[in-house]
Amino acid sequence: MPRFLFGVMLILMLFCKTESASAQSLSSLYQRISESVVMIQTIERGFDVEKPGQAVTTGGLGSGVIISEDGLIMTAAHVVEVADIVAVVFKNGQKAPAKVLGLVKMSDVAMIKLDKVPQELVPAKLGDSDAVNVGDRVFVVGAPHGLEQSLSVGYISGRRKLGDMSEQLIPIEFLQTDAAINQGNSGGPMFNMDGEVIGIVSFILTQSGGFDGMGFAASINVAKELLLKEKSHWTGIDVVILSTELAEILNVPQSGGFLVQRVAKNSPAEQLGLRPGRIHVKIGNNDFILGGDIILEVGDKKVTPNIEDIKKIREIVGNKPGLKGITFKVLRAGKILKLRIK
Repeated sequence: MPRFLFGVMLILMLFCKTESASAQSLSSLYQRISESVVMIQTIERGFDVEKPGQAVTTGGLGSGVIISEDGLIMTAAHVVEVADIVAVVFKNGQKAPAKVLGLVKMSDVAMIKLDKVPQELVPAKLGDSDAVNVGDRVFVVGAPHGLEQSLSVGYISGRRKLGDMSEQLIPIEFLQTDAAINQGNSGGPMFNMDGEVIGIVSFILTQSGGFDGMGFAASINVAKELLLKEKSHWTGIDVVILSTELAEILNVPQSGGFLVQRVAKNSPAEQLGLRPGRIHVKIGNNDFILGGDIILEVGDKKVTPNIEDIKKIREIVGNKPGLKGITFKVLRAGKILKLRIK
């Protein structure tokens, strides 16, 4: 056999062996970590988009990852933010209720806890996202479109840091990937090739409505910082920070406010008496739900678009779990009211 052909055959044999070993390694990894990945089902109240003011109940779908034997699960904030009911579905089909412990909307990370912990939970190992580099191979496991325990493989395409801790309210960092991510993957884990969680799947950028090659996951180091080291809380409220221009359009008697969008049942926000929006509208390129309360003051702090004021309000809320003891001043139907949990 000519030396050239022998060399080509040798390279092909080595390549095939490497690919086979890689596939076997990924299969073994999946078997090892799949027990720690769960599907999350939610139910929340809202108002019909096409029939203004008509109340509806909708179901939501996401994913999550078990991180402790006592039932702690990480997921994405937008999956459970205003959920009235949260249920966790395990790989074996067993279902268990859970409650939201805390979340940080801007970083899109949340922590929930099982009401009743099944025996022999299998927590995943949390990795170090600072050690992740562009070009590293990763894989995602979740429930795209309800197809639980689905695996997709890709690479880290980029790191997206939005400011740092000194400039922002909170640390925000996302890992960009070309691993396929679709509706239902949100909140699921992104793993490195050692089977360690390095991110919590957040969102995709899409024009088609499906996956177009750009998915993002909140880095696990940010999730650990906000959910494990700091004390995050759940208020059960979804708000929009009004700019000065929007405040003027909505006849708000100051330069800003929090426009209440949705309120979860049995949440601190509902106990406070906050009312959600009812009518879906589009202003410019943004969608809003109008008709709900506009929060003007939290404690003794007036709400403005200024980042320092918002940071101070976050501290006030963070120091009073369950919103207890905080007076809220709100604009409702043209009248200014004060709300407080007694």
